[in-house]
Amino acid sequence: MSGEQSTQQDPRRITARQILGKWPVWVFPSVLVTLVSFVLSLVYTGGIADPQGSMRHLPIALINHDTGPWGKQFVQAVATAPDPGRRVSWRIMSPAAAKDAFDSGRVYGGIDVPRDFSSSLQAIIATPARAAAATGVRHPQVTLLTNPGAGSLASSLATGVEQQALRVSSQKVGADLKAQLRATGAQPTPAQLMLLGNPIASTTAPGHRIGARTGLGLTAFYLTLLFVLSGFLGANIVSNSVDAALGYAPSELGPKRRMRSPLLINRTQTLVIKMVMSAALSMVTSSAIVLATAVIIRLDLPHLLQLWVFAVCASAVVGISAQTILAAFGGLGQVISMFFFVALSIPSAGATVPLEALPGFYRVLALFEPMRQIGGGTRAIIYFDARADAGLQRAWIMLGVGLAVALVLGFGITRFYDKRGYHRVHPNHIQSPRS
Repeated sequence: MSGEQSTQQDPRRITARQILGKWPVWVFPSVLVTLVSFVLSLVYTGGIADPQGSMRHLPIALINHDTGPWGKQFVQAVATAPDPGRRVSWRIMSPAAAKDAFDSGRVYGGIDVPRDFSSSLQAIIATPARAAAATGVRHPQVTLLTNPGAGSLASSLATGVEQQALRVSSQKVGADLKAQLRATGAQPTPAQLMLLGNPIASTTAPGHRIGARTGLGLTAFYLTLLFVLSGFLGANIVSNSVDAALGYAPSELGPKRRMRSPLLINRTQTLVIKMVMSAALSMVTSSAIVLATAVIIRLDLPHLLQLWVFAVCASAVVGISAQTILAAFGGLGQVISMFFFVALSIPSAGATVPLEALPGFYRVLALFEPMRQIGGGTRAIIYFDARADAGLQRAWIMLGVGLAVALVLGFGITRFYDKRGYHRVHPNHIQSPRS
């Protein structure tokens, strides 16, 4: 009998049809994939469904340069306007305080009232209609300030709020001016009525400028995503490679499969190997990211050395934390770490949609999710001159906290597994490494 006939008649050989016909094979992957798809759909779409409806306490500055009474009255009218949902947090600031707030990303926009605001308004009711054209009476103009470093959507939401507040306040100021004019016994002329219908005009300008090659304030988010993914994916690659080298998992490359004999090493020592490798490789991956983005793509990345150091530390903490999850949950740890570092982290990062425009669930996630912390530090370095109060200080603190938690949990869990005798393979299959 030939070898081919022997193989075909081997009673131990089974077919795909035999396996696919067994329902237990389908249960676990079907339930897991369905659950993951369902939860991912909820998480990703829930955060972007209605930013304006979810908006709470959007920080916007009010700056008054006016030397007359109308500037203060206008600012107070905007700040005290009815806001039942507390959608906006109006912050009346001096020019110096407002500049500091813009330069640190603490406000997303602002309304700047000029010095001649009161005099321009008074000129409308003081100038006769026949002299209006000659004297060049025009709408007083306030400046709507944006903060591109806070993100394009944050600036857009702030501008929309400012325009709405300006429209309402302008009409109120116009009505007050009409009443003031009539109190003198004079009747508004047609030209005055036209100006008083909506007396305040606006122009838009950035309150804090960022570089041209910054993706309208989105490069910080994409860099953060790269730092997190390099740490997360690197941890999975390192974990699989180490397991294959130690003989606890097969090594497959195309049609070639290799399975080493398991070596005598416990879970704690295995975790040490994986964590050290993840931390070391973070220097390589971060260098590659900086090389690609700063040298090849030529993004505007000031404080490049500081950004590289921050990227190395952020990727290392993510990698070490991912190794802890993999050590604790085994194969299921890949799904869990994917949810923690990516699925739940992206919508709560506050980069594409500001935290103030997210539902409350995502604001809670932002307290500890890594992309929020790393994103705040990255944004501070490249948009806000690496200021500590722009999010960099909090980022370093949270990286330290995350590292401490990962180390304590990781070694605590693996030592517990080792003491309880939870071996990864049967002890009879373990051999000591060759000398």
